Amino acid sequence: MINVNDFKTGVTISYDGNLYQVLEFQHVKPGKGAAIVKTKLKNLRTGSIVEQTFNSGIKVETARVEKRKMQFLYSTGNTYSFMNMETYEQVELDKSQIESEAKFLKEGLEVLIFFYESEMLGIELPEKITYTITKTEPAIKGNTATNATKDAEIETGMNIRVPLFIDEGEEVIVSTKDGKYVSRA
Repeated sequence: MINVNDFKTGVTISYDGNLYQVLEFQHVKPGKGAAIVKTKLKNLRTGSIVEQTFNSGIKVETARVEKRKMQFLYSTGNTYSFMNMETYEQVELDKSQIESEAKFLKEGLEVLIFFYESEMLGIELPEKITYTITKTEPAIKGNTATNATKDAEIETGMNIRVPLFIDEGEEVIVSTKDGKYVSRA
């Protein structure tokens, strides 16, 4: 059990039959009445974000969510296979569980998989990943306005915008937060 006054960003709790991760919290002491704690919580099963207000001083159940480092092996249809690098145990996740992260997955990529008891909740990607450009248009001379970019396709099939000087076969670093080009590798 954890007192809502002791919330910290990243704490996982079990509340109303769901698992949540605390994204933001704010202690509020109105002029009249008791203090409250306003929170922004991410549902670890659905990915939805909810705002919840708790009365100050109440306790909620903490949820022990375990993170395990695993390597992405391959995908077949809507099933994504991962392997624990220490035990060689393989697990599979459905695409619906990792909808937003799936476009970043490439063979051999190491990710963290969240487990609650024996239930797999989802994955956490590295902040930045290196990809090879598989398709892009050549730069056109004279088309060099400041910060000019062009479309490019990376090895996972995802499309990103890159500077004009990037060519096919080059390696680039992409941010997994927003899917944008960061720099050359």
